[in-house]
Amino acid sequence: MIFGFNTDVKHGDTVYHVQSEARENELLLQTQVFVRGRCVGKRATSYADERGTAGFTDQQKEQILRNQHRLVLDSIRDGRLDTALDKRDTAESLAAIKELDVHWLNADSVHAERSLNVRLRVTEGGAGAPGARLTVRFARHDAAPFYTQVMTDSSGDAEMKIDMEESSLPDSSLLVQASYSGRTTTRKFRLRKVES
Repeated sequence: MIFGFNTDVKHGDTVYHVQSEARENELLLQTQVFVRGRCVGKRATSYADERGTAGFTDQQKEQILRNQHRLVLDSIRDGRLDTALDKRDTAESLAAIKELDVHWLNADSVHAERSLNVRLRVTEGGAGAPGARLTVRFARHDAAPFYTQVMTDSSGDAEMKIDMEESSLPDSSLLVQASYSGRTTTRKFRLRKVES
């Protein structure tokens, strides 16, 4: 199951990007906090014990992650982010982590010839991630979600083409989960009509 949460929240003059996701290989539910693209802290909850419990569902896992995401957002709004973060992370250890990220390369021009054309790049520590698997969920208000998977090429780029009328694009969204070297990251992109 693909799920994750991405929220921007402002406190004072600082905009924090909060990203939460399930790290399946590590059996962790992780929330990371970014300021201007740099990770400033994390909070993680292991679900290794619950996984072996009969009846532990993806929905329960998603609710734990949702609650953790909300806790971090509330702590930022209250000006007490440091109380919500794991204490074992230092600025030096966070700087050494090669963060996995997804970038939308052609967000300014996505529709041509009756198709949604999406070009994505997966990076690890800023460098392209070749052979990353992307699971994409395209959601729109007037139809059921559409799912697809693609792999990145040798430079970390991937391209998708979905037959679709341009009128279906406003207020739709793409949820993209990238998996690479046993790690995952999830990003959500919203499509909006640009007034000319």
